[in-house]
Amino acid sequence: MRAVCLALLWLLFALPLGAEEVVLGLSQDQVSISTDFDGSEILIFGAIKRESPIPEGAPLEVVITLAGPLQPLTVWRKERRFGIWVNTQAVEVDAAPSFYAVATSGPWNDVITQVEDLRHHVSIERAIRSVGAPMQVQDSQAFSAAVVRIRENQDKYQMLEGAVEMSESTLFNTSVTMPANLVEGRYPMRIFLTRDGSVVSSFETKIDVRKVGLERWLYELSRGNPLAYGLLSLAIAIGAGWIASTAFRLLRER
Repeated sequence: MRAVCLALLWLLFALPLGAEEVVLGLSQDQVSISTDFDGSEILIFGAIKRESPIPEGAPLEVVITLAGPLQPLTVWRKERRFGIWVNTQAVEVDAAPSFYAVATSGPWNDVITQVEDLRHHVSIERAIRSVGAPMQVQDSQAFSAAVVRIRENQDKYQMLEGAVEMSESTLFNTSVTMPANLVEGRYPMRIFLTRDGSVVSSFETKIDVRKVGLERWLYELSRGNPLAYGLLSLAIAIGAGWIASTAFRLLRER
């Protein structure tokens, strides 16, 4: 009991006077991927809890990130050789989020400094971890930039400046649209409160993305029994081909 009391006292004194904390709400904390899944919109709303009046000076800003499971990948550079495109150089990316969205309450350069971005890995570029590039690759950053560019075009990476609406420096809300081709797993969501570009408080929660129904059954079959999954895929392909051929033949006879 004494140890618990000491721990509570330590937390009390560790919390700055007038500290601002996030109280968060979500429209859903689980996304179910079924056969007709075409994406999902997550509504994010919250409030800022204070123990004292709103501090004077720079306004409070909100930065929200939502990240998919990290994946290693190899990025290749293609060059035209003898009339054909071939892979020439490669850089190993240690971990890149399968999905990443950043929503802010204002312009990016106004809500967070580069130092804080480097510390917390908030921006899309900072969320990608790349190992050392081979000596012959002179512009390794271009490979990470290529990953960002490609996934932005696929709506897998989203920079939503000014998408967080603030009310009376206390209430905030926004929405993030998740594409149909999501990777199954836990999606960490982080909320940063910043003032003068510095992080004054942060909060983290998670959203579960899971396959359900037929999608779940096929996923587990492919992992647990690859042979049966391959035979089933082959049977479906043969059956679909036979049905199409029969339908085409009947149409010609008419």
